[in-house]
Amino acid sequence: MVEIAGAGQGITPMELAQATRNRGMPLEALEHDLTPTGLHYLLVHFDIPALDPASWRLRVGGNVTTELELTLDQIRERPAATIPVTLECAGNGRARLEPRPMTQPWLNEAVATASWTGTPLRSVLEEAGVAPNTVEIVFTGADHGIEGGEELDYARSLPLTDALRAEVLLAYEMNGRPLEPQHGFPLRLLVPGWYGMTSVKWLARITAVTEPFRGLHQAVAYHYQRTEDDDPGEPVTRIRPRALMIPPGFPDFPERRRYVDCGPVSIRGRAWSGSAPISRVEVGIDGDWFDAALAEPVGEWAWRGWTYEWEAAPGHHVLLCRATDETGEVQPLEQPWNVQGVGNNLAQEVPVTVR
Repeated sequence: MVEIAGAGQGITPMELAQATRNRGMPLEALEHDLTPTGLHYLLVHFDIPALDPASWRLRVGGNVTTELELTLDQIRERPAATIPVTLECAGNGRARLEPRPMTQPWLNEAVATASWTGTPLRSVLEEAGVAPNTVEIVFTGADHGIEGGEELDYARSLPLTDALRAEVLLAYEMNGRPLEPQHGFPLRLLVPGWYGMTSVKWLARITAVTEPFRGLHQAVAYHYQRTEDDDPGEPVTRIRPRALMIPPGFPDFPERRRYVDCGPVSIRGRAWSGSAPISRVEVGIDGDWFDAALAEPVGEWAWRGWTYEWEAAPGHHVLLCRATDETGEVQPLEQPWNVQGVGNNLAQEVPVTVR
């Protein structure tokens, strides 16, 4: 399903076509508690559907007692919640793997935080009356294409217990405005704490099922697959801990190496995890590690700011940062390779020249 680049092979036209359709968040945008919508990372598998909100309907069915067909106005009239959520693509960091899995070539930038408004999914499922023998809820988007030789709609599922969590939303606003087309207009699923592939955009159908969903984007894609042959791998679920720094100083072009003047340098960034709150961020300077000061989290499901004051001496230096969450999971310093290039939270490395 995912091809592996050969030794020394550069970015292919196929990868370039993906990169020009999608976009990452510039790391200097880590300055913002909430990422401006135009800087939020974006991944679109197929095409952005052109949907008319007047004729669009959300259909809820399957193993329920009452099938529902809801208009956008009816959804907006339901009780609403607004929460800040950090979303990260499961493939973030893929292009840093060696050998490189050849698909969307993310470095570190496939992450952002926005304020999302919607109605809790749980209340819609309760109204439909999900039957007791339901095991999963399937979410199907309006985006359609061919992948792995199969023509299909993008679809993912959640275990019923996760679908009923209070924070899971049917979202129709992002940063106080209606969703933009590329972010799932008119309605998308939002699953805080999980990698972004779970938050299905352009939501069209919700289906309760009595057997695990075996769609391609659930059963084949988004798995920690260690070998290419006969290894189904473990499914990708919650976001692994990660810290990113705002690259200090200013860059050269096009290599992006950073330059700062000697003396005090404030190193700042954000850290997050989908499993537990961030408890520690460390900054590495030429192999030595120092604890950063942590700010208050932006929200329960959003990133946390951090700062470290560096007394920069002239010369060439390598800066790193790594996060630890309250489960004790720490970002790795060694590269965790897998076939699909998912869940790679290798610590960020930033070369800096101090003048």
